[in-house]
Parts: sequence; C-alpha cells; structure tokens
Amino acid sequence: MYKRILVPTDGSAVAEAAADTAIDLARACGSEIVALCVALPEPVLQALEGSMTYDPGARADVLLEHATHYVDAIAARAQAAGVPCTKVTTNALDVAEAIADAARQHGCDLIAMGSHGRRGISRLLAGSVTQAVLAYAPVPVMVLRPVAGDVRAPAYAQALARAWPARDPD
Repeated sequence: MYKRILVPTDGSAVAEAAADTAIDLARACGSEIVALCVALPEPVLQALEGSMTYDPGARADVLLEHATHYVDAIAARAQAAGVPCTKVTTNALDVAEAIADAARQHGCDLIAMGSHGRRGISRLLAGSVTQAVLAYAPVPVMVLRPVAGDVRAPAYAQALARAWPARDPD
C-alpha cells in the first residue's frame, strides 16, 4: 500500500487529528511517517513616514521553533505507536508548494492532511492550502475533516489498510 506518508501540520486541532489518523494508517500498513511543518514568514510592510528597525531573521527563528515543536509532537505520537517518523521543518512563502516539494524530496507516496473546510468569504480571504496541495501534489492526497467527538478516524484507517493491504516490493 503506502510506504511513506507525508503529514503536514500547522499545529491546529484539525491537523493534529489528521496526523493521528495518518499514524494509525501507517501502523496498520507498516509504513513510515514524514512529519512536516512549514514556517510561513509574515510579510513586512514598510511605512512611508519614518522608519523602524526590524530583524526578520529573529522572527524566522521563532517560527521555526514553533514548527519544530509541532513536528516533535507528531514524532512522539508516532514513536509511541511504533511508527518510524522523519521530522522536517522548513520555511517558505508558498506552503502548498513546499508540501508538494517535501513529498517529492522524501519519496512519499501519500499526503495525509486536514482541512479547515472554509467556505465563502473566509476561504477567499484566507485561501485554502489543502486546495492548492491538491493542485500541486505529485501523489494522492487524503484530506481529513474530523468532526468534534468523532471516534471513527482510527477505524477508518484500519478499514483502509484492510481494503488495500501492503504489497511486497517484489
């Protein structure tokens, strides 16, 4: 089935639930996880009147620290489940493109990620990283939108693993 599953996270509850489902799927299939967090630098606008000293490097370090924290949390849960995990953090201006690039670079054959399910004006304003990943992805994308209190995610992962048992590489 799947040998290496990319699990992007932004630390949100939706991403964490998707990570748990991906870990369950990886355990059922004998796969490994690549946990990824992309630190997105905030744009800096300069004022026309006056000036201000700003060190973007310091802010990038803080963002990467947060990204490392999110990836470490997924790696700890994967390790507790007996699933090998590679931790990856990076910074990029286009998160979706960075996710697709990571899938290529790490030889992933599935991307498992959550979606916030924004619609209407909020989607227009905030955009949809998931939608863009679907457009860029070099491999299949499993999009998960957990419902509060839903306990079906682990059962779903097990059913998926039974439907597509692991194949011999021969």
